[in-house]
Amino acid sequence: MANILLLANINCDRILRLDKPLQTGGRFHYQDGGLRLGGGGANTGLGLVWAQHNVSLVSQVGTDDIGDWIVAQASTQGLDCRMVQRFAGNTCEMLLVMTPDGERTIIRPQRPTFELAKQPNWAKWDAFYINTSAIGADAWALAAMKQSKVLVVAQLAKDQRPRPCHVLIASITDMQGRCGQDLWAFAQSISGEHVQSFIVTDGEKGATVYTQNAQQHVPAVPTDVVDTTGAGDNYAAGVIHGLCNGHSMTAAMAEGARWAAFAVATPSSVPGDKLKNYLFS
Repeated sequence: MANILLLANINCDRILRLDKPLQTGGRFHYQDGGLRLGGGGANTGLGLVWAQHNVSLVSQVGTDDIGDWIVAQASTQGLDCRMVQRFAGNTCEMLLVMTPDGERTIIRPQRPTFELAKQPNWAKWDAFYINTSAIGADAWALAAMKQSKVLVVAQLAKDQRPRPCHVLIASITDMQGRCGQDLWAFAQSISGEHVQSFIVTDGEKGATVYTQNAQQHVPAVPTDVVDTTGAGDNYAAGVIHGLCNGHSMTAAMAEGARWAAFAVATPSSVPGDKLKNYLFS
């Protein structure tokens, strides 16, 4: 059991299920799939809770009813939300537009600026995960890495902002047009001197980890895709779980592949019963 701090968004997702794939200028019918808890904080955190880790969330929601609903839902499901900040204003719903092939398009408003408050006592934490553009995230990561036992894992940002960490994760889609052939040099330019591993995921083709002197491929786990939302979040959670349990990087990536396979086979962005049954078996 590890103490894991997640710096990630937590959302109220509204699901719109379309009758056909999206095309510019088209007309579509949809079914309203209702509201569900979402965002990287929930998608990553719930599986880690089921894996018996202590998981705390640092995020930001409004002081309105939707914000209250998000915090209540997350807390009820085992996430410690005492570090979730509240801003004066409304929490907007995220629109997840789902097509029959399981692909999703996310439509969201601009988020209000999220500036991190006082840093936690890093001596209490075993792992720190970053998947948000909050101001001060890089300073938190650098401080965490001064504690020899704190593992810092980060998702590549959508822009070129620094992501100091030990393990950097990106999808092949995130990488398009952003670097040349030397992926390790790219990882160092983003994550600095502390980076030890750079994982690039490629859906059903699996993932490759790059280090200073080598690269290794870990295959994906075959599954029937129902909903791709949250696949990357669940993959990261599986990797964190494996590393916190002392597994090698490739073994942790294999665990991440299993968690991602369970996620895409579930009609939800947060992990479902298939992952829970696997962890409890």
